[in-house]
Amino acid sequence: MEPLIILSGPTAVGKTELSLSLAQAIGGEIISADSMQVYRGMDIGTAKIPVSEQKGIRHHLIDILDPDEPWDVSQFTQRATEAIREIRAAGHLPIVVGGTGFYIQALVKDITFEDEPRDGYREMLEATDSDTLAAMLLAVDPASAASIPVGNRKRMIRAIEYEHYHGEPISALNERQALQESPYNYAYFVLTMDREKLYGRINERVDAMVHEGLADEVKKLLDNGYREDSVAMLGLGYRQMIPYLHGECTLEDAVARIQLETRHFAKRQMTWFRREKDVIFLDKDTKTEEELLQSMLETLRDKSII
Repeated sequence: MEPLIILSGPTAVGKTELSLSLAQAIGGEIISADSMQVYRGMDIGTAKIPVSEQKGIRHHLIDILDPDEPWDVSQFTQRATEAIREIRAAGHLPIVVGGTGFYIQALVKDITFEDEPRDGYREMLEATDSDTLAAMLLAVDPASAASIPVGNRKRMIRAIEYEHYHGEPISALNERQALQESPYNYAYFVLTMDREKLYGRINERVDAMVHEGLADEVKKLLDNGYREDSVAMLGLGYRQMIPYLHGECTLEDAVARIQLETRHFAKRQMTWFRREKDVIFLDKDTKTEEELLQSMLETLRDKSII
């Protein structure tokens, strides 16, 4: 089986720095499993690592689309699989880094997604307001309704659409897929830390984003013609800044909303990771960065990945 390394965890936990150290130590290349860093021009709000700070490590699936282009789990698995082949052909090791657990699960389990018919149903859902979508989802798939936030229109639409065409809830599909064997010899690391410390880091990160020019970044995207309701612009940090740019709230209100919704997002991420099997949790509260790295290397040696 092909080797694969995953480094995940909630937003702002510190995945980037550790991933660079790991890549340097084992001759790795990084594949981003972040659903927003694929978009060009969306740098500050996605905490995208600048090329100047990548320490010469090649990164894949970053800056590959314009903000009005679609991106979903099916495209991620296809492009990530291609990147893995390319990395292995170069004699390097693939390291998947990011906090989108659904993407990681689909890649690790080699899950394929069938294209749904284009009969206008998705277009109807896309034109439906979020509260109505939430009610529709609750009626057909209570389990998914409990786990998908109302703000995540893409996942709500996908879940409703799946049930419509297949006659079963997508939560049932997810349960079956979680039992599938992986084609990879993989190690799945998840960084954790005390919740209050993590929330403090999130608040500080958002403050730093605003200082770096998040509002200007969002304004530039809107000025370039990208729609407010596009998938990219609905991302954390972007949709909350739009009311401020329209004069509908203060900057302080927008910042507080970003911080609150990002903290909620981090909580949902950890709920997801705790449900996953074969996850190796790494506690940042009890180990230094060097100790975390050495622990990862020991695991990789035990699994014959390095």
